[in-house]
Parts: sequence; structure tokens; C-alpha cells
Amino acid sequence: MGHTIKDFLEIRSAFAINFSHDASKVLVSSNLSGTMQLYRAPRAGGALTQITDLAEPVSGIYLPGRDELLVQMDEGGNERVQIYLLDDVGGDLRPVVHEPDHIHRVGAVTRDGATIGYASNRRNGVDFDVYVHDLVSGDEQLVFDMGGWCGAAGFSPDGRWLAVQRLTERNSDNDVYLVEVRTGEVVHVTPHDDEASFGGPSWLPDGSAFFFSTDHEAEFSRICRYDMRARTWEPVIEREWDLGCSIDWPGEQLLVSANEEGYARLSLFDPRTLAPIGEVPLPARGLTTGGTFSRDGRYLAYGFVSSVEQGDAWVYDTVTRETTRLTTMPSDVARDELIEPELHRFASFDGEQIPAFVYRPRAPMSEPPPVIVYVHGGPEAQYTPGFNPVIQYLLYRGYAVVAPNVRGSTGYGKRFHHLDDVYKRLDSVRDLEALRAWLPTAGLDQSRAALFGGSYGGYMVLAGLAFQPQLWAAGVDIVGISSLVTFLENTAPWRRKFREREYGSLEHDREFLESASPITRIDDMRAPLLIIHGSNDPRVPLGEAEQIHAALSAKDVECELLVYPDEGHGLAKLKNRLDAYPKVAAFLDRVLS
Repeated sequence: MGHTIKDFLEIRSAFAINFSHDASKVLVSSNLSGTMQLYRAPRAGGALTQITDLAEPVSGIYLPGRDELLVQMDEGGNERVQIYLLDDVGGDLRPVVHEPDHIHRVGAVTRDGATIGYASNRRNGVDFDVYVHDLVSGDEQLVFDMGGWCGAAGFSPDGRWLAVQRLTERNSDNDVYLVEVRTGEVVHVTPHDDEASFGGPSWLPDGSAFFFSTDHEAEFSRICRYDMRARTWEPVIEREWDLGCSIDWPGEQLLVSANEEGYARLSLFDPRTLAPIGEVPLPARGLTTGGTFSRDGRYLAYGFVSSVEQGDAWVYDTVTRETTRLTTMPSDVARDELIEPELHRFASFDGEQIPAFVYRPRAPMSEPPPVIVYVHGGPEAQYTPGFNPVIQYLLYRGYAVVAPNVRGSTGYGKRFHHLDDVYKRLDSVRDLEALRAWLPTAGLDQSRAALFGGSYGGYMVLAGLAFQPQLWAAGVDIVGISSLVTFLENTAPWRRKFREREYGSLEHDREFLESASPITRIDDMRAPLLIIHGSNDPRVPLGEAEQIHAALSAKDVECELLVYPDEGHGLAKLKNRLDAYPKVAAFLDRVLS
């Protein structure tokens, strides 16, 4: 008996978050209950114990020094996150910061577990200021209010300094500041002239220096070291791929993560000498999440996922060099029924080489299979070959899936990342045209090719159908943008300014934004379209789906809209995924048959 899409959608995942204070337990995030909830697992392996069982997805961390969790949760996907405390045996959430009209984002905890740093837009609903909150007394103070989108990014080991990241007015550009919590002194760590991204600090235990990643004056992000006394920094580790870093509390191991063609590599270095210690052996080729040391630095917990591994929690012992699998998530689909992709590149209209992951159905075909072109969101993001149950079901059904990283994607250097900025927006759409032309060389059927994507990927779906109507047989748009103008007018006020960095501004670029909007070309659209959206989406408001659905329906173009009242920017709840994705599969079966 064959599988149904329900078998794929009900495959569960789990990811390690961090250790309890004595490293006897690991906090795990898992969707065993249908939404992402918190569990604990013995570090040496054993059964998961559920901690939270709430209607909404939750996230959290173990606080240092106690068996207590700091928990964050919104309502119905509205992204207005509130902050709570919870014992790791469960019980009632105890509010720490609870103002449902505003957003609160925790980004730092002191090493004694007594103080958190968080950002909130409570002052005016737009700007994110940074606060320090004492979990014992409840006292808090505003420490950074420069305006804009700011976030806490880590305390120094002694709690004296709080790092703050602040987005600038330029695309993919930010700054890092240090705020002395007691005096309010502010140090600008990253003055620079080029567009550059700077990560948060990983401190040496004595607070004399910290490491961070940046692509300042470089094509890829590299690891740099900032000297607190000299107030200067220099590159110390670089590769031909983007790097990130974290450090253990004793200051004996610097963990460097590399993104190599969308796959993860983890390496350990001596923070003092920068001598290599060795690589962290991963279960297979895939992706990692987390990468958190135990307090003594001996153990490293991380999540691992690949195209054929749905996501589990793992622990690496840096002394014995042994790896322990903490979780084995249930699945009714055998691993050997899942498919890994091949990485290809194709030439676009201007000769630019565009990476694309190609998944081929396992069953032999008498003719080239139909194709789902799966476009990632962002646009400042990258398709990486993690586990996607919908893709795997489509492969099982005999479709091929091609997931391109069109120009503007991250992971391929700063130059490639900026190839779709503002007036170059439609160049990324032209990459889709070049991809379709390339499909026959890969043995795939270009006459039965559909576009599928969410968020910015949803915009790309609609843009492909609007600007290339003769090329695409159908589209599936999930929380996508139909008009760049109305999107910017109606997105949450705290997002608008920083989305304009990428797309262009309503004040200066309105004419172009209109011309690059799919709804402007509504008269050219003719392919069947299925739209999925959450009512509470603060990023791409529901109106983006409603207006293009209404316009296409008025033209008698096949268009169906599925709206979920308890979701935001995507479908986070299994019950809604079980409703939506069988309809997606049936739609594709019908229009591509």
C-alpha cells in the first residue's frame, strides 16, 4: 500500500537548543505534538519528556545556573512575542514581559542567569529599543534607543557590556555597539563605509576580546577578533564560504561553522592561538542548527537535518570525540524512500551562473517528468537541502523538483547577493526563464513546469506567472507579495523601512515598484493559481492574497485562496498543514497531468 501526503506531513523533527546548568539535560524543540514545543532529554540519551503543551508554537532556552526556562511565544502567528519563565518540569508560564500590543525579542542572558537583554517596539510601535531586565527583582532599564531595528546580541562574561546590533539604512548592512550597562557608555565597534553584515560577539572568558563574523571588505563572511583595550579588530579565519562562530565559556574552543554550497561544516579552533583542534563529525552531509556548548565546554549540542533526515538532536563529546544521538523522530516513511538532490548550475540571460538543487523521482519514467520549481523566500536567504516533507511527497508522486538560488540569494558572496537590489529586481525573475529553458538539458519536462514558493518565493511565483505567462503551467503562492506598493504600505510599520532597503522606497521608487508588481500585469496572467495565507500575517498582509485572488477571479482565471485564521507568515500548525497541502497536491496533479 502506498503512502499518502499525510504520512509525509506527519514526519516529526527535533533540534537541540542548549544544556541545563550541570549538562545532565538538553533542552529540545520538537513538533511531536503538531506544533514546536519544548522537551528535555538526558544528555547521555533516553526518553524525551514534554515540558510545554500549548496551542501556539513556543521557543525557549535553559537559563544558566538553574532548571528554569526562558520562554517566548506569540499568538496565532502575529509575531507579537511575549516573554515568560517556566520550570523545566512544566507548569504555568510566569510572565516576565507581557504587553500583547508590542513585540519583545530576547537576545542576551548574563552568565549567572539573573539578567536578560531584549528589544521591544513599545515606545512607538516602530523602533526597537534595547532593555536590560533583572529576572529576580523585575527591575529594568532602557539602555539603547538610537532608533531603527535594534537587538540585544550578548553580554560580556562579567555582564558589564551588552552588545547591540542595529540595522542601517543600507541593504544588508548593520552595526554593532557595546553598551556599558551601569554607566550607559556606548562604543561603536564597527564603523565602516561599505555595505557589510556584522554578527554578534563570542567573548573570551576574561572579557579582553571577542570574535565575530563579518563580510566587511570581503566577498564572504570571515571570523574577526576585536580587542577591547585597543578598540580595534582584525580578520583571523577566512575561507571561500560564509563563516559563523561561537565560543565555550572556558575559552578553550572556538566553534566555526561554514556554509559550503548549502551544506554545513563545523570546525574547532583554539581561541588563543587559532590553531585547529579538529572537525566536529556530523552524521552525514547536511545542515546543523544551534551548536551550543555545555557550561564546562566539554559537550556540544546541535540539531542535524538533511534532505533524507527529518531533524534530530545530537551531542558531541569534545573529550572522547564520541557522538550521541539524543532523538530518533517517528516516521512512517523509510529513509531509503527519500531522495537527495544533485547540485547543478545553469547560465542565465547575462551569463551569470545560477545554482540549483535538482531532485529526481526515484521511479523510472518513460518520459521526462513534470517539474515543480521551488523558490525560496527572503529574498536575503538561501535554499539549503534540509528536510521538506512536501518536496519529498511530490518526488514520491513522480514529480521532479528544482530549487534554484536565484540572484540575490545569500551564501554565494556579497556580489551575487546584491544582484537583485531595487531596480535589478526583475533580473531574478529572468533567472526563472533561463531555468525553464535549461530544464530539457536535465531531462525534465519544461512544458509541465509549475512555480511554488512562499513569502518572497510567493512573489517570484506571481511574477513568473505575470511576466512570463507563456512559460509556466501553474503556480502555488504561499504568503506571497502581489504588489510591492501595497505590501510596503500595509506591512507592519516596524518592517517597512527595512524592507525598503531591499525593494526600493515608496517615496523615491514608486513607479518602479508598480512596474515590478505582478498585479500590474494581471491582464497577462492565465495559469491556474493556488494561494495560501494566514489571517494574522504581519509581514505580508492577507490583503496581498485577497487582491490578486479577486482580480484573477474577475477575469475567470482559475484561482483558489485558502485562508487560515490562526496562522501568520506561513503554516506553523500541523492541523492546517494537513488541510492545505493535500489540496496543493491535488491541484498539481490536476493541472500538470
